[in-house]
Amino acid sequence: MTIDASQATTMQAWICQGYGGPDRLALAERPKPQPKDHEVLIRIRATTVTSGDGRLRSQILPRGFGMLGRLIFGLRRPRQPILGSECAGVIEAVGRLVTAYKPGDSVIAFTGVAMGCHAQYVVINVAKALVPKPANLSFAQAASLAFGGTTALHFLRRAKLAAGEKLLVIGASGAVGSAMVQLARHAGARVTAVTSARNAALVRALGAESVIDYAQQDFTTAGISYDIIADTVGASSFARCLPVLNEQGRYLAVAADLAGMMARPSGTKRSIAGPAPERREDVVQLAALAESGSFKPVIDGVYDFAQLQDAHARVDSGRKTGSVVVTMAQDC
Repeated sequence: MTIDASQATTMQAWICQGYGGPDRLALAERPKPQPKDHEVLIRIRATTVTSGDGRLRSQILPRGFGMLGRLIFGLRRPRQPILGSECAGVIEAVGRLVTAYKPGDSVIAFTGVAMGCHAQYVVINVAKALVPKPANLSFAQAASLAFGGTTALHFLRRAKLAAGEKLLVIGASGAVGSAMVQLARHAGARVTAVTSARNAALVRALGAESVIDYAQQDFTTAGISYDIIADTVGASSFARCLPVLNEQGRYLAVAADLAGMMARPSGTKRSIAGPAPERREDVVQLAALAESGSFKPVIDGVYDFAQLQDAHARVDSGRKTGSVVVTMAQDC
């Protein structure tokens, strides 16, 4: 006898049992969440494993955040054991006061620090980062939209990027970096990408005018200066980049350690750091750009839900390009 999934009272979810490697994740049965008045229940079709998921699981955090991370997320294991901050799926049920969505709607959800997306179902308040899925995006592409894209938007907005400005993106092939290259190019910036030689063609296709292979050349010795330098992977520092920042230059410390978070301005040059919030309007903007073809999430690889540990291992390798996607069905 086939059981209708919508009638089930439990779901499968990957539980982080303690801090460490991907083997600390275990597949388990958990109660299926029920939407409250202003929430929707999403049957997840695709989710991602982000660098943030990897850092939370391993507790390998930027320097200076070790004990603070444990105090925030949990001393011995995450207080929220189901990781995953973004997903795409189909609404299965809506809360009593929800009018903007109905069962059957395809949506993108960015739960951010609330997580919970490494499961078959998740609930989210309709006032949060929940938007309709563009029809031209697969569920896998839609699930890859928010984490990198909203982070890139946040920092470019704080930097007040202007058309014609020169932007250097360090880590240009990652989820945040690949989004930043595309969004900056769309805004009219002149983008130089720092990445490996194997990803040079990719970042050029995304809009980079020039590419620096970090294994062959130090961008600080190339004799070129920039209006904005965005370090998406924590490979540099404000002090190191000062000589190649123009006057009024901005250094975007996307993956800053504690010292980087507190960097003070140097003359007219300044460092911008801090967490990117989960804003619904940012996901709306990204969805619109994706629908128009101006923004396309980069996917490193797609794993089945049963292979989520392998997806985490891929993130831990430090060699992924764009997003690592996990799907619930073969047709994502």
